[in-house]
Amino acid sequence: MELFQAKDHYILQQGERALWCSRRDGGLQLRPATDLLLAWNPICLGLVEGVIGKIQLHSDLPWWLILIRQKALVGKLPGDHEVCKVTKIAVLSLSEMEPQDLELELCKKHHFGINKPEKIIPSPDDSKFLLKTFTHIKSNVSAPNKKKVKESKEKEKLERRLLEELLKMFMDSESFYYSLTYDLTNSVQRQSAGEDPRPLWQKVDDRFFWNKYMIQDLTEIGTRDVDFWIIPIIQGFVQIEELVVNYNESSDDEKSSPETPPQESTCVDDIYPRFLVALISRRSRHRAGMRYKRRGVDKNGNVANYVETEQLIHVHNHTLSFIQTRGSVPVFWSQVGYRYNPRPRLDRSEKDTVPYFCAHFEEQLKIYKKQVIINLVDQAGREKIIGDAYLKQVLLFNNSHLTYVSFDFHEHCRGMKFENVQTLTDAIHDIILDMKWCWVDQAGVICKQEGIFRVNCMDCLDRTNVVQAAIARVVMEQQLKKLGVMPPEQPLPVKCNRIYQIMWANNGDSISRQYAGTAALKGDFTRTGERKLAGVMKDGVNSANRYYLNRFKDAYRQAVIDLMQGIPVTEDLYSIFTKEKEHEALHKENQRSHQELISQLLQSYMKLLLPDNEKFHGGWALIDCDPSLIDATHRDVDVLLLLSNSAYYVAYYDDEVDKVNQYQRLSLEDLEKIEIGPEPTLFGKPKFSCMRLHYRYKEASGYFHTLRAVMRNPEEDGKGRAVNLMKTSLASDLKTKALWPREKNF
Repeated sequence: MELFQAKDHYILQQGERALWCSRRDGGLQLRPATDLLLAWNPICLGLVEGVIGKIQLHSDLPWWLILIRQKALVGKLPGDHEVCKVTKIAVLSLSEMEPQDLELELCKKHHFGINKPEKIIPSPDDSKFLLKTFTHIKSNVSAPNKKKVKESKEKEKLERRLLEELLKMFMDSESFYYSLTYDLTNSVQRQSAGEDPRPLWQKVDDRFFWNKYMIQDLTEIGTRDVDFWIIPIIQGFVQIEELVVNYNESSDDEKSSPETPPQESTCVDDIYPRFLVALISRRSRHRAGMRYKRRGVDKNGNVANYVETEQLIHVHNHTLSFIQTRGSVPVFWSQVGYRYNPRPRLDRSEKDTVPYFCAHFEEQLKIYKKQVIINLVDQAGREKIIGDAYLKQVLLFNNSHLTYVSFDFHEHCRGMKFENVQTLTDAIHDIILDMKWCWVDQAGVICKQEGIFRVNCMDCLDRTNVVQAAIARVVMEQQLKKLGVMPPEQPLPVKCNRIYQIMWANNGDSISRQYAGTAALKGDFTRTGERKLAGVMKDGVNSANRYYLNRFKDAYRQAVIDLMQGIPVTEDLYSIFTKEKEHEALHKENQRSHQELISQLLQSYMKLLLPDNEKFHGGWALIDCDPSLIDATHRDVDVLLLLSNSAYYVAYYDDEVDKVNQYQRLSLEDLEKIEIGPEPTLFGKPKFSCMRLHYRYKEASGYFHTLRAVMRNPEEDGKGRAVNLMKTSLASDLKTKALWPREKNF
């Protein structure tokens, strides 16, 4: 659709329809396309894909119109329904302010042979009037007016900061999706309940209609002409893939092996069965927000980070759907502070929590009939208080349609043995089969899903995603066997399984970015294990500073989310805006907590990585300073070095998602020597001393890790006191000082 700029309006036009957006009061009005002739000097700015809505970032400032500037096709769902992802947005101030360079695709009809659209130039009289007015105001500002001008500037600065966060939210995370013909907010089962002649936006599930408040001016018009302009948008994740069930096809790893001769590719379309699999996650707009800003339940029974995930299988004319949900533990709890993994606390008594816990599950049972709770929080340590409160509320609720299952994920999966989740899926296998799934074909509904799994950990992110993927895989294999796509006794083919795992990993990463408030990962490891560390540690000087800075980022992002949903912003953003400028001075006061944060981080991953039969000797938070892998100016933690009595572990830590993405376990018997010396640099004089651990891999030498300390004290000499301390400690534990050569340059 075309976007026009006129003196008093922005006008969106497609065919015979037009939407006029007032630049004076922000009002939206439907008008016939022919009314464009009545607009004052309309200029075509370019093409847009649709309207998201409008938002007011401050009550004293103008509204902003949000448009879909660019989309990407995700894929097609059964029925040839296209699903698109919002990749870029354009924001226009509904005021007399001139629009910035919107970078819109140009309309060929109005911009033939033109690279950029022209801007409206005020008439000479208007220009003189504005200049005269501005000069008059400037020359007559009194002391009280200066104060008002200062306040106005502060408001505008805050608005710019919130606008920046809004743009990041839509364009960095790429987590907003829509379809013009398919209801992404409703599952297959809810859509198959019966024919509904209403337009798409009136049939949506209110919980997942993310732009409902922003588009409210249009929904209140009440005429059928408005249907064209309303696009329901969800926040979440959508991925659609077509898989081939080919047991003769080797994996990509085998194909790339030198022992495997190249084979001619053959067409498998007519030989092997194929099916479409789609993963759709819908985040609730109720109690939406950031991890440390939104926890637990609210007064309406809504919980934080509530997500409904639907796994959809389509074979020929058969569509099978299985849904699960995740959501924060529905009690009043929080984590105060911005340290690594702050200690959780309960904010209300057991008695005061009961009515809100009941409100949450009464609504859930009304929608899904039965609930099987899978609680993954630790049954010991700091998480125990939340798990115990959850169980007590379930017992007080005492409903036969609610089943409670507790699974201490960290205890069962120590040493990154996530395959131990099968212990859980085996234990609940009968429940999975009894729950069934939704199955529809051209004739109608064959069977329905009876109940859902509601999975949670503390954040409802990593652990939750692993368990949901495991449950969904059991269901998918049963579905494919029922349809005759898979043999009864065979598992999923290797290539299908790998793509399936990648889909669920992508789903987990996307939900994590939305709840943790981070941008798209830039320094993550690829799914094949290739390291790409450049840019991972970009947000601060050390771990303490990272969490301190998140305080500001979370506050702005939370404010934007609240404003999108029409919720008043309760936090004092002006105070935060001022404090943000002083963070360097305040950070010095928090240096004492740095070692505590590092200690907690090391303790967490010591428990997770080391098996029971290994004794923990020590750990360090370090920087990988190999210049071929990482920008040597980084100061944040990106490597955890853990030492046991029989091995050492090098774990690569991603601070954007607060987890280890990959680790190496190396036997001490394969450690050949340890060197220390100046840090290798591509340019300039080295500022740090570092340590290089040489090791053998598959009996071959030539492998090493180059590590240094996180921070350097200027008073230390060039040898690097921190590195020497690590060397001494390692030598003491390994009792291999003889292996160490003299210090030398690398």
